[in-house]
Order: sequence, then C-alpha cells, then structure tokens
Amino acid sequence: MDIFSKLLHEKKLVVVDGAMATELEARGCNINDELWSAKVLAENPELIRQVHYDYYAAGADVGISASYQATVPGFMKKGFTREESENLVRSSLQILLDAREQFLKEHPERDRLAAAAGIGPYGAFLADGSEYTGNYGTDKQAVYEFHKERMVLLAEAGAELFAFETQPCLWEAEQLLEIAKGYGIPCWVSFSCKDSTHICDGTPILECAARMDNEELAQAIGVNCTHPEYVTGLIREIRSGSQKPIIVYPNKGEEYDPVRKIWLGTRNGRRFGDWAKEWHDAGAQAIGGCCRTTPIDIAEVAAFAKTL
Repeated sequence: MDIFSKLLHEKKLVVVDGAMATELEARGCNINDELWSAKVLAENPELIRQVHYDYYAAGADVGISASYQATVPGFMKKGFTREESENLVRSSLQILLDAREQFLKEHPERDRLAAAAGIGPYGAFLADGSEYTGNYGTDKQAVYEFHKERMVLLAEAGAELFAFETQPCLWEAEQLLEIAKGYGIPCWVSFSCKDSTHICDGTPILECAARMDNEELAQAIGVNCTHPEYVTGLIREIRSGSQKPIIVYPNKGEEYDPVRKIWLGTRNGRRFGDWAKEWHDAGAQAIGGCCRTTPIDIAEVAAFAKTL
C-alpha cells in the first residue's frame, strides 16, 4: 500500500498542501508568464523547496510538486535546450522529495508524509485559459503524447504518486490514467468544475466519478481549482457515483482572469477552516487548497483535522 493510501486508511482527514504560485508571489517572484510557477524552477529552486517545507510545517500530510506547468515544450519555447528542459521537469519532483526528507529529519514524529507529482491539463501548457474550458482545438493523440513525455520524466525522478489535477475533461483524465498504468504508479484525479454538478467542459461530475470508480490506480476522486461554494454539492455528486475517497482542494473564492493572469478579488469572507469542516461533513476525506490559499489556510485545515 502506497503512503497516500495508508494516510487515507489511517486518518479521519488527510491534509493536502496549498497554492505554490501564491506563495512564490508573496515572496517576491514575478510569475506572470506562460510557465507560471514553473518559471521559478529555473530561477530560484530553493524558494520552491522552502514553500514545500512550509506547507509540511503547516500540517500538510501531502505535498504536490511544482510541475503543474512544467513541460519540455514549455521550457524549450523559452529558450532552454531539450536536455535542460527535461532536467527541469525532473527537478520539480526532486525539490519536493528533498523538502520532505529535510522536514522528516527535523520532525521524525511526522513519520508518514506523501509527495505527489502534479500533472496539470494540456490547457495549462497552452496558457490561454483553455484549462478552464477544455476547448484545446488539438488532436487527442497529441495531448496523449504531451502528457506521456512529462510523466515518463517524473517517473524516472521517483514519482510515488501522481496528482492529475484541474482536469476540465473526462477524456483527458482517462488518458492520464492509461499512461499511469504503464508504470503502476497510483494517483488521484481531481477535476475543475464550473458549478456544483458539472466539470468545466460540461460533463456531469457524477459521470466522471462513476468512470473513475472502476480505475484501480485511482486512490481518490475529487475537485480542485474550483470555487468553494460549489464544493459541497460536488462532493455529494461524487459520492453518488463512487465509493472511493474524495479529495477536494478548491481555490479561495476569488475570481481569476486566465487571459490577463490576474486575480480580481471578491472573496466571500469565510475562513478556510470553516469550509473544511463543511466539506468533511459532506464526505471529503482529503482537503487542501488551490489558488490563493497559503500555509495559514492549510494550518486551519490541519487544526480542524486534529479535532476529529
């Protein structure tokens, strides 16, 4: 049994980390770029390691690598050689593994921490907002080959768990699972959703849950990068279609312009820990945060988990 599965089996609530890009911006990085936070892998990898460490210190049981937008074609487009680009993709996971190792040496009482290799959708590479629609205008085989290249590199780097996240399309999630089967590496699958019943391309989340329920490698099914107000309804829909553990790590409730790559505000004012209680009561077994969340928010989730 892999570490993530053991955590789900042993803990009443597994705590997942929060946003990487938000923390990098708070620490002085300019990530308004097609590479987004992956840009910092080349510029200041130590800063990424520090963010991973801080999320573990905040109480996260699971860290996610900064590979969401780290791809060979993405780096090569910015002028890196193929070899340099491949090494940067591998480094995204190694940095997380190093942060976990350091944290465990200093905190041996936290003897079980997971490290997930983050895999974003094809639209994240396009950097045109299509990661929130699924309208790629691209041949599906090209998408498959794109994902396989990155997953091969992350597998070589020692991936123990894949996080297939912010998936706007069921077919793309199915492709990712098919590639993972070649390595036998477990995963979770989390979709981006446009309301409380549908993922971003319009497919009912119930249909997605039922489809993922049959996949042995899928250790959990859920949603991320989704408005928190939709999440309780989505949890109920997922539970109707699957008995697998449910993972949710929504954003903080602010509006995002994916074209201009800026946040527009309009937060709802609720504490993230209060949301976590609602989601756990609805059936979520793993909870973390996505865009605009911080170690403070994850600490609130961890504090709630200790009350269970």
